[in-house]
Amino acid sequence: MNGTMRALPFRSELLDYTFDLHVYLPPNYSRLYTYHLAIAQDGRDYFQLGKIGRKIEGAIEAGAEDTIVIGVPYPSIGQRREWYHPESRRHYDYMSFLAKELLPFLESEFPTPRLSYGRTLMGDSLAGTISLLTALRYPHTFARIMIHSPFVNDTVLQAVQTSKEWHPFDIYHAIGLDETKVHTTDGSIQDFLTPNRKLHHLLQQGTGRRYYHEFNGGHLWSFWEQDLPRALQYMLNTQQERKDVT
Repeated sequence: MNGTMRALPFRSELLDYTFDLHVYLPPNYSRLYTYHLAIAQDGRDYFQLGKIGRKIEGAIEAGAEDTIVIGVPYPSIGQRREWYHPESRRHYDYMSFLAKELLPFLESEFPTPRLSYGRTLMGDSLAGTISLLTALRYPHTFARIMIHSPFVNDTVLQAVQTSKEWHPFDIYHAIGLDETKVHTTDGSIQDFLTPNRKLHHLLQQGTGRRYYHEFNGGHLWSFWEQDLPRALQYMLNTQQERKDVT
């Protein structure tokens, strides 16, 4: 089973940046069919470290929806923080970029459902944070979220508390038991586990499908990669998910 990997340039006027998007197209891709759309922040990491092409093919073989994966790379660590961090002004620009620039472009390039449940936002750490916040801001555009070890602070918790639009979302949420002293890109050491448990408690109030998982490991791609098959099986409605996870 072999899908297709390719690069796709895209110019964002909102961010004043030209992306080389990472694209995975499933086996036997055809414009005659429609495909679920998954957009990964930290996109280069999902493709190179997470090996998401191989993981998504395993999920498809197990019965998942045929899915197109788009990886959105960041140009630098500093720019990543500006775009993703909830206390940065520019994170509003990034959310607008996803909903108002990137999504219309992708819909013009690929046959995807024009429905919120036909789209998944995914991300790790700060990339998970911006994926969640974007769905909260555009709940009728994105209704599936897959997040690994998101950065969670009072701003994120308040955003969840003050909106009920997310209640019907499908959410996969994982955090490592060793993530109590995470070295962040600003040089600080922070507890990710405790605020993620608070976030989980809030998200339990929703009516959509939920899966929360605490894995043995820390804030590293080596652990997130191991969890990706489980996450994709859950998010993309495979038969394996229905048998083993629910």
